[in-house]
Amino acid sequence: MNERTTVKVGDRELSLGNLHKVLYPAVGTTKGEVIEYYARIAPVMIPHLTGRCITLKRFPDGVDKDGFFEKRCPKHRPEWVGTAVGPGDRGGDIGYCRMDEPASLVWAANMAALELHVPMALAADLETPCAVVFDFDPGAPAAMKECCEVALLVRDVLSSVNLHGFAKTSGSKGLQLYVPLNTPCTHQQAADFALAVGQLLEHQHRDRVTTTMAKAVRPGKIFVDWSQNARFKTTIGVYSLRARSEPTCSAPVTWDEVAECAQGRRVLRFEWRDLLARVDEHGDLFEPVLTMSQSLPGGS
Repeated sequence: MNERTTVKVGDRELSLGNLHKVLYPAVGTTKGEVIEYYARIAPVMIPHLTGRCITLKRFPDGVDKDGFFEKRCPKHRPEWVGTAVGPGDRGGDIGYCRMDEPASLVWAANMAALELHVPMALAADLETPCAVVFDFDPGAPAAMKECCEVALLVRDVLSSVNLHGFAKTSGSKGLQLYVPLNTPCTHQQAADFALAVGQLLEHQHRDRVTTTMAKAVRPGKIFVDWSQNARFKTTIGVYSLRARSEPTCSAPVTWDEVAECAQGRRVLRFEWRDLLARVDEHGDLFEPVLTMSQSLPGGS
């Protein structure tokens, strides 16, 4: 029996169902707990989603079953969940969900949208990414420690051209580094810059770094995925849950923590309760990504 519960989030009233349904069977995390997480993380997460075309990845039968990506915002959405026209597909324009207020996160969580995937550009200006992203993907036996080592190398390259970057875990097995721009830039310029940095490190550290997508060359190396800067690509949103066996999240981390991980002195892995406690203590460590203005070398 699907018992419904009515809640108020701000001025919105939502009807929630199946709150006791287990979405993470390995640890027993329920849909109610997923909704609780998104309701509580909303104050720091919403600014990173506002005004963007959000792709949902839903797992209505839990993480042990296949989920599905949902770009087109469902027709049954509440009238207050807005949409924005995004990159679309071969069938034409797509109206993506906008997550501009806490109630929209709770609504999405009620549909078991565990993962929220976010583009680099705002819906109002799809041609201008707000940041450059480096996605560090480890090829086993390389793991997070090696991702952190390469992230520090990238930080040094960025520093040499007076750029600051901010790291976050992917919530899966990798690490991501965002370079805030918030100035005019094209997706091609962002991708070219990320590739150039990756190729520089690949040249210097051939045994540890690759910019080649082919899986065959990646064992034991960190793949610096520059292609995430393409106009139509999305990256897991900061603070999003992941559909892993346990409810890990994409968590902002400090450079001190990245360095400690690279030295083997810290594990960068955060489940939802861990992340709520971190935010209570530190606030939004990723806030500068929204506000810091920087330009790529040779840019405006």
